[in-house]
Amino acid sequence: MKNLVEELKWRGLYHDSMPGTEEQLLKEVTTAYIGFDPTADSLHIGSMVQIILLVHLKNFGHQPIALVGGATGMIGDPSGKSDERNLLNEETLAKNVAGIKSVLSRFLDFQSTSSNAPIMVNNYDWMKTFSFIDFAREVGKRITVNYMMAKDSVKKRLTGETGDGMSFTEFTYQLIQGYDFYHLHKNYNCVLQMGGSDQWGNITTGTELVRRMNADGAESAKAFALTTPLITKADGSKFGKSEGGNIWLDADKTSVYKFYQFWLNTTDFDAEKYIKIFTFLEKAAIDALIEEHQQAPHLRVLQRKLAEEITTFVHSDEDLQKAIQASNILFGNSTSDELKTLDAKTFLEVFDGVPQAEILRQDILDGVDIVSVLNEKTGFLKSNGEARRALTENSIAVNKEKVTEEFKFSVSDLINNQFILLQRGKKNYFVLKVADESAVEKMQLPIV
Repeated sequence: MKNLVEELKWRGLYHDSMPGTEEQLLKEVTTAYIGFDPTADSLHIGSMVQIILLVHLKNFGHQPIALVGGATGMIGDPSGKSDERNLLNEETLAKNVAGIKSVLSRFLDFQSTSSNAPIMVNNYDWMKTFSFIDFAREVGKRITVNYMMAKDSVKKRLTGETGDGMSFTEFTYQLIQGYDFYHLHKNYNCVLQMGGSDQWGNITTGTELVRRMNADGAESAKAFALTTPLITKADGSKFGKSEGGNIWLDADKTSVYKFYQFWLNTTDFDAEKYIKIFTFLEKAAIDALIEEHQQAPHLRVLQRKLAEEITTFVHSDEDLQKAIQASNILFGNSTSDELKTLDAKTFLEVFDGVPQAEILRQDILDGVDIVSVLNEKTGFLKSNGEARRALTENSIAVNKEKVTEEFKFSVSDLINNQFILLQRGKKNYFVLKVADESAVEKMQLPIV
């Protein structure tokens, strides 16, 4: 077997492991799992490290199991949390589980017939019939309260270091996660659990439970643990969020354009780290990219390659090309025809934060003149005089094409039949939203 641990180390994907883990992975095909709790109906880029870890595992000849925590999701993992999560109802959980299964299926082929085909499981399937009394007898008696309280995630909460204590519900989380490992060990010969470094306490409880529930700790009950570091930005802040919130792996939650821009805008320091973690490029190729970037940082070679690789991996090459095209429209010398290829959602993403005004469709049909639109119809420019001066200076563009004072609008200027882009100079944009009726008419109020 190729050395997976060695690969993870140079990529910055290795934090810690139990003794014997590397030897196990070198010795034979190993089945390993990572859990994903359904706290939302999708996953964001904070989960990308674990997804990529499963893909590396598969690429190195081992068998990955992706566990969706339908049962653990009902409780909420206390690790790294100062307060208890709000409990989700069954309907919301079912929706979230389905969403996460859909996301994971884009990265791992669970229909594969290969000998090390990925497997997807839901821990609700084996926990739903487990009575409280049976769980207390069969699982609870195997792990002492002293052992559980020694875990950092528990200790910090119980001592009041973070939050207002811990409920019994959360306290049981590590036991249920531990039982997951035992169940997968027994039914799938799974001997390794992986996760973020904040999961070390939960994972090692699982390895201990596997040993204690197998023939009273028989030598044959192998169980190992491996964790990845928690990824942070250069400024020490948490990775995975932008100013607008989470960066999701579904295009309907975070557009491909916005996703691409997130990676494109990373710092040089972060890009050098992220290209090892979030791509599957070989070491020699990455080293060459880093050297090229250092020779001319202003060209942002690392950021561009990082954005291209991760956007293709999460979405598709076709989506990547659209994102690049959208970027060129905003920052490059694009044409009106290229601008009109943007769908409405991407158009709004590209020009997010740009001032907007509403104009009636009838005005467009009537061929309203450019001076009126620049001033009285929108307030983009302060006066008709300023509008005429800007037009004389050839600094006004409609949909990226320069216009003169004689220009009049028509329906052919509409982008997606609802937008027009005004521009003064290179960076001063204004969006016209075309409405079929005025706000007064919509409210059915008399015009005074």
